Amino acid sequence: MNASLDGLLEELSEVHEDIRPISARDVVVANWVRFKCRYGCRAYGKHLCCPPYAPTPEETASVLADYERAILARFEAPPNPDVPPKRLHHHLWDSVTRMHKAVFELERVAFLRGFYKAFGFYAMPCTLCQSCVIEERLDEGEELGPLEAIKCRHKDVMRPSMEACGIDVFQTLRNAGYDAEVLTTYSQHVELFGLLLID
Repeated sequence: MNASLDGLLEELSEVHEDIRPISARDVVVANWVRFKCRYGCRAYGKHLCCPPYAPTPEETASVLADYERAILARFEAPPNPDVPPKRLHHHLWDSVTRMHKAVFELERVAFLRGFYKAFGFYAMPCTLCQSCVIEERLDEGEELGPLEAIKCRHKDVMRPSMEACGIDVFQTLRNAGYDAEVLTTYSQHVELFGLLLID
């Protein structure tokens, strides 16, 4: 039941039209990336798709070696004007949720078309719940261990974010031909990217 890549791309474009096939070798993993999560992201440790619960850069690099092909999906991210931009995760909540659901659907379609190794990665912390079970348990003072992912309310749909796994998203996008630059003001146009590994 193995489908051709062209046939798969055609079907995936019905789920989300802005996709680009790339070599899995274009996906860059670097140890420094998780430092940006740990020292700079307010969501660190509060979501199961993020560190310290997400796969390590070493695990990610090892898994990437099993793939030859990948697909990047680009999403426009209109902000929520009712939420201050400094609360970026909530400012972009609806856009992030739309992206998360689309990446999962891209993975599902690829799997059902015979690409059984298909696996998706999100961007940004998960938005499938208003608050993650991890954050709720932390607020109650519970000690949490490395197997907490089994407590996720959406284990079937939740995927780790690229940056959480040590993927250098900027360099990966540049390798794929996108003009990825750091945004310097809150008024700049935001785009989100998801990644689908296929073979």
